[in-house]
Amino acid sequence: MASSTSIDFTEKEKKQYIVVNIGEEQYGIDISFIDNIVKMCKITRVPKVQDYFKGIINLRGEIVPVMSIRTKMGLENDEYTKTTRIIILKLEAGMIGIVVDAVKEVVALSEDEIDRTAQSSKANANFINGIGKNGEELISLLDLSAVVDASIVA
Repeated sequence: MASSTSIDFTEKEKKQYIVVNIGEEQYGIDISFIDNIVKMCKITRVPKVQDYFKGIINLRGEIVPVMSIRTKMGLENDEYTKTTRIIILKLEAGMIGIVVDAVKEVVALSEDEIDRTAQSSKANANFINGIGKNGEELISLLDLSAVVDASIVA
């Protein structure tokens, strides 16, 4: 649906990201992939899966696998607090939940506020596809295909 007004055009240039905390870092997740955000709930363990899989949850009658993004990135183990959330992502291969320490806010970033060439020396650099600049804050933008990659089919 094309619009001739310049206001609509500038709004389309901005992409919305939900900002989450994982450890001490802030990460942005493209909001178009987010189906739901749920409070931490009981996760049923599944035997003989990768260590970053926490198990499965029942979300409105649908079984959703849940993974620890911290473990996948090689960070310390999850510590569940009252701010811990499971973000349900809707991807081509299906739905998957990722555990995050906290959900902060939604930000809108335009392409000129995202540095795609920024290289990080951190171990989790493989999971980042850019650095967003939101005022004085820097937000590492998660590359969901790298984070989830083989996880759904595993």
